[in-house]
Amino acid sequence: MPDAVVIGAGPNGLVAANLLADAGWSVEVLEAQQEPGGAVRSDRGVHPDYVSDLFSAFYPLAAASPVLARLDLAAEGLRWSYAPRVLAHPLRDGRCAVLERRVQETAAGLDGFASGDGDAWRDMYAAWRRVGQDLVQAMFTPFPPVRSGLRLAARFRAAGGLRLARNLALPVRRLGEEEFRGEGARLLLAGNALHADLAPEAVGSGGFGWLMSMLGQSHGFPVPVGGAGALTAALVSRLRHRDGVLRCGERAVSVVVRGGRAVGVRTAGGETVGARRAVLADTSAPALYRELVGEEHLPSRLLRDLERFQWDFATFKVDWALTGPVPWTAPQASGAGTVHVADGMDSLTRFASQIAMGQVPDEPFALFGQMTTADPSRSPVGTESAWAYTHLPQHITSDAGPDRITGRWDAREQEAMADRVEAQVERFAPGFRARILARRILAPTTLQAMDENLHNGAINNGTTALHQQAVFRPVPGTGRPETPVKGLYLASAAAHPGGGVHGAPGANAARAALRPYGLQTLLHRAQRIRTAEM
Repeated sequence: MPDAVVIGAGPNGLVAANLLADAGWSVEVLEAQQEPGGAVRSDRGVHPDYVSDLFSAFYPLAAASPVLARLDLAAEGLRWSYAPRVLAHPLRDGRCAVLERRVQETAAGLDGFASGDGDAWRDMYAAWRRVGQDLVQAMFTPFPPVRSGLRLAARFRAAGGLRLARNLALPVRRLGEEEFRGEGARLLLAGNALHADLAPEAVGSGGFGWLMSMLGQSHGFPVPVGGAGALTAALVSRLRHRDGVLRCGERAVSVVVRGGRAVGVRTAGGETVGARRAVLADTSAPALYRELVGEEHLPSRLLRDLERFQWDFATFKVDWALTGPVPWTAPQASGAGTVHVADGMDSLTRFASQIAMGQVPDEPFALFGQMTTADPSRSPVGTESAWAYTHLPQHITSDAGPDRITGRWDAREQEAMADRVEAQVERFAPGFRARILARRILAPTTLQAMDENLHNGAINNGTTALHQQAVFRPVPGTGRPETPVKGLYLASAAAHPGGGVHGAPGANAARAALRPYGLQTLLHRAQRIRTAEM
């Protein structure tokens, strides 16, 4: 019987398992899919000569994460690659806002939109340099972040205090209008806010847009060499080197609870895998509480709060094998790993408003990834492995476009939506479609079938809006990974600090599981080390 059972081999589950193994615990990870990784996987399913990332692709949060840094995944073979430019937002008139690798170059480009915006960007980045490291540390530690929070408070005072805090609470449209005269910097901030489900007018979207933009400026948007799956492979290799057990194709159907304590996991095959000390769940909050635990073990208030749980936007994704580079009208977009495809701020607002009304957007904002630009190993020389995803309502009421898409996602609807995404790219890159060698469509239902945490393709395991963050994530409580069941911990992005590939929810859950065993765990670890050395 292992000390701990981890449900789910996504990045958070694997981080949790690694940290428990580091502490000397025996760990068994159960993964429903036939391969590990959750939303961090890659394959050659579009074309045998092209590596495609199935879900996530660029990892600024991973690059900044102190959790992943401490795991030293480079020792397991993980290497990072960077595109010449971090991010671009082309406009149809040929102008292009570009987040460059060096702040001076970003600033110079933004001055082309409005004189003085380059200095404003440098000032914004200077504030980030003062608070960014402590902010990331505070975000990625259990809530409340006492030590890092005190350091962050001191840094905030030095960086402008309440004025900086006010900026982070602003809607990103307002933040851009207050700080910049031209459209370029405003688009960089707003497009980054829409990596999550935060409209330009949403409270707090300024903070998220600022965070992602500043991470891009300081750390870039790196990709694992060889595909997203290389990050998962490094986590799995590290776990196995510490005698952790990973079992794929093993679906957990219930958490075994006795006397108010989690004591194991029952699988779809009828096996009960006992856990001496803890069960950690890298699952969505609704799946953990409604399906795996059972209402009889949970307080009624939690069950009522779950009825208010809000998913983030649904996602529709298309992967392409292209015979050549994307023919952007704005040539600066060619060197960017990530490209935001929308014609200005009002287009972003219109897109988000249509989603809020339950409509399928007629001109979808697309996040476009040029993976060979970021990592030349992804496809043959002169070609491009590319993808784009766009957001959709979780519950579709109507189609703002002409195709009568209802959300059934049969073959007709999938093809129609993929054509709509391609038409949007074509507006900014005439001739794009002529370079498509092969494509793969990943509709919301397909994404969920491939990773059950992605409810209709909800990539953040719950909304990023302020009402479901920190002490409100996943429901009003402590903002910590502990659950009402002793020995059971929520280790997914449904827990604080939320979505993104950074490992913090898994790390927080592992630390919480270890805490009751303190000295006993240290003695156990020492004993295992002595045994291994004999």
